[in-house]
Amino acid sequence: MLDQLFSFVQRYLTGFHIPTIHSTDVVEMLMISVVVYYMLLWMRRTKAWSLLKGLLVILAFFLIAAMFNMTTILFIAEKSLLVAATALVVILQPELRRALEQLGNKSFFSNIITLDNGRGTGYSDHTIDEIVRASFAMGRVKTGALMVLEREQTLSEYEKTGISVDAVVSNQLIINIFEHNTPLHDGAVIFRGDRLVSATCYLPLSDNPSLSKALGTRHRAGVGISEMTDALVIIVSEESGKVSVAVGGELFSGLSQEGLREKLELVREKDREEGRKSFKARMKGGHDDKKVSGTPD
Repeated sequence: MLDQLFSFVQRYLTGFHIPTIHSTDVVEMLMISVVVYYMLLWMRRTKAWSLLKGLLVILAFFLIAAMFNMTTILFIAEKSLLVAATALVVILQPELRRALEQLGNKSFFSNIITLDNGRGTGYSDHTIDEIVRASFAMGRVKTGALMVLEREQTLSEYEKTGISVDAVVSNQLIINIFEHNTPLHDGAVIFRGDRLVSATCYLPLSDNPSLSKALGTRHRAGVGISEMTDALVIIVSEESGKVSVAVGGELFSGLSQEGLREKLELVREKDREEGRKSFKARMKGGHDDKKVSGTPD
């Protein structure tokens, strides 16, 4: 058995040589490394991670078969390769669709291809204060709530699943919406700027296997929408009354009143900074500024 292993290694090392490396090769390797890195990050948040570990076990099995020249197993592997590739696409169809949606929603892509004039949906201090007050007022009496703050990426698709409200944000309005046994309490509310635009909205659930099994549907929906968009989501637990924030697929639980306000202000400032950069880029790209010489009128 050891002789077979040594002969297998020797067979593939005899022709080994170090090729000449050019600058384009280095760039190509860096690009492939970045793509593989982000693919692994994406897979960690989906059930594809467990599937990858299973595939590695199968590949190790076939590698052993190749080492010891097990022709029957290698024949089966060769004939089933195309079927296995098709099966992978079918199994991972939801994850692949979500990955393509996230790629299309990246800010650098939207800055290159601008199909709209920008949403310009900043949140005032008054709106942040009202949301924070409502969140902890509901937390004290253990009223469950799910609030989604739209940022750069539009939430119109999810807004249409609910009932249009389009009202100025106030803590009384938010509390009344999520009060038990009221018509609008089930589902999420969506904020756009200083307006509460829709209630009872349906959100996609996250299938991230690393999330705690103790989390309910409300928390999974909050993480799910933050995975698919750049929205910031506030979740008030009906069981514990704790206030959590989901952003970028991550969940921050058990926030204090100041902690929630700090996160809202931090995201707002980040959005404003990105908006200023995007505006400057569009101004530079859209105008050919020239100095005007001569005496003014």
